[in-house]
Amino acid sequence: MSVIIFAESTDGKVKKNAFEAVTYGKKTAELMGTSCKAFTLGLAENANELGAYGAEEVYNISDEVFNNFDSQLFTRAIADVFNQLGGTILILANTAMGKSLTGRLSVKLDAGCVSGASGLPQNAGFQVPKSVYSGKAKALYNISSDKKIISLMGNAIKPEKNGSEVDVKSLSVNIGTPAIKVISRKTVSGIVPLPEASLVVSAGRGLKDPSNWGIVEELASELGATTACSRPVADSGWRPHHEHVGQTGVAIRPTLYIALGISGAIQHLAGVNNSKVIVVINKDPEAPFFKAADYGIVGDVFDVVPRLIESVKKFKASH
Repeated sequence: MSVIIFAESTDGKVKKNAFEAVTYGKKTAELMGTSCKAFTLGLAENANELGAYGAEEVYNISDEVFNNFDSQLFTRAIADVFNQLGGTILILANTAMGKSLTGRLSVKLDAGCVSGASGLPQNAGFQVPKSVYSGKAKALYNISSDKKIISLMGNAIKPEKNGSEVDVKSLSVNIGTPAIKVISRKTVSGIVPLPEASLVVSAGRGLKDPSNWGIVEELASELGATTACSRPVADSGWRPHHEHVGQTGVAIRPTLYIALGISGAIQHLAGVNNSKVIVVINKDPEAPFFKAADYGIVGDVFDVVPRLIESVKKFKASH
């Protein structure tokens, strides 16, 4: 009986979502009185760091076929590793990759699953909390099967170093023949992915024109934040679709979400209302977003944001 964590690697390194998953797995293992083991697929240069976040053992399947994602291939490999390591609970991040894998693994392992978990399991019947009704409520899901799968929402738990780095062991799996051949791959680099971002600056049609996006990017740069946008902005081609947050885009739960010129339609709120602090700047005092905001400023973004940028610069210069 073990808690097994599949730790994603991106561009050859395990990153924040993997450390969150291992921290979650360690705490779950402590609740269940069992061990915590983690593994990676493909290139993962810093896999040994998973030990510092609680993994007692770390394994790597280094076959280069795993350097590109293939959901069928990964499902077979993860299920094989899970069984080899004597797993009863499998934990992975609720990323785009995790969403593609969770259902497949549930069928493959005949395991009950909860996708998008927002907190640790509770002992009474192994109940797992998650947000429901577009984040307006929370529910407890009881997993009664012998094998269990949990995919963890980004920023649901803070990564905690509670151990030390460990030697990475190699492992072999029977993966069969890949059905997909990756010819090329295009990825966004140089920014913290939205699901992992702690600080997000987002803007909507209140910016009036894509040429005005400079103030959004400048504020984000000063704060060390990731930029985002509303759906109409992405649909109009002002910003790339990977920046679209909301019910039909990326669901996020950052520490701070700043919304500039976004009215706050229900579809947008559904993807951001798990943010710990929401700041809204809008010249319309009746904008629905103000009802969900922790802090609000009624004013023109072209007047307020430059002042905010200067205030941030002054604060940084004096601290």
